[in-house]
Amino acid sequence: MNNANGRGRLIYGCMGLGGPWDGTSYGAAEIEQAAAVIEAAQGIGIELFDHADIYRSGKSEAVFGEVLARSQGLRGKILLQTKCGIRLGERGLDTHYDLSREAILERVNESLKRLQTDYVDVLLLHRPDPLMDPREVADAVGQLVTEGKVRQLGVSNMSGAQIEFLQDSLEMPIIANQLEMSLLRRDWLESTVLVNHADGLGFNFPHGTLELCMAKGIELQAYGSLAQGRYTGAPSGEMSPAESATAEMLQRLAREKGTTPESVLLGWLMRHPARISPVLGTTNPGRIAACSDAASVAAAMSREEWYGLWVAARGSNIP
Repeated sequence: MNNANGRGRLIYGCMGLGGPWDGTSYGAAEIEQAAAVIEAAQGIGIELFDHADIYRSGKSEAVFGEVLARSQGLRGKILLQTKCGIRLGERGLDTHYDLSREAILERVNESLKRLQTDYVDVLLLHRPDPLMDPREVADAVGQLVTEGKVRQLGVSNMSGAQIEFLQDSLEMPIIANQLEMSLLRRDWLESTVLVNHADGLGFNFPHGTLELCMAKGIELQAYGSLAQGRYTGAPSGEMSPAESATAEMLQRLAREKGTTPESVLLGWLMRHPARISPVLGTTNPGRIAACSDAASVAAAMSREEWYGLWVAARGSNIP
């Protein structure tokens, strides 16, 4: 599944599909939206589609499954990834985490039913569970792999230390870690240069996580990579001076490179040597298409351009 095997680096995140987050049912409009988004994503070379059991209360997977069921041959042309481990509004709690053996098996089987497929290419453990027993995880994942329901395993929102702790009990490698990473959300980046610096106290990203993933060949998947349109769309609320300056620089670089601000924004993320894979969450087909040049922008972006965008986004020079 990993990039070394030839998959493109952009990923489509399906959290926006399926209608409202409440318990209302989906209809033809939501299915057609999913079909249009899948077509747009494939149009720019995206192969991996990212889900989670909780997205839109399961409806994101369900509408995607409806498209798969009616589109002969589509399943063989794409890769599916889903997540489990978060429970919302269950057992008297608004939110809690559950990576018990029983929960993993239950949630994966439910996801497969909604997606109308026999297997997912990648299963991600969605959040660290303080009550997780890694031996239970290994047992559940081993059973799912043996049954042909899961092919590879990854994690989401985990530190390097948590990954190493879990990996010790697993027979298969952890191949991905999905984190929020963007030019707007820069904890992952700021923490690498603010070691032993007073400004570093403002960032709590766990040191060594990027380095571990790079050393072990674990793909870093960046959700929120388009920064919710803060720099490239119509932002909600007034922009800060740093945000305005960043948006202007993205526009200028896009003009110079003959591309779109979205491709420059993603290209900046992909320029990092960790070979970060951006997850696109927009449901606008036009905005998906605007991301098509990201890889070529990353390959051509100079060190000065990369640092210039970082300085603009922080609103001050790098210490």
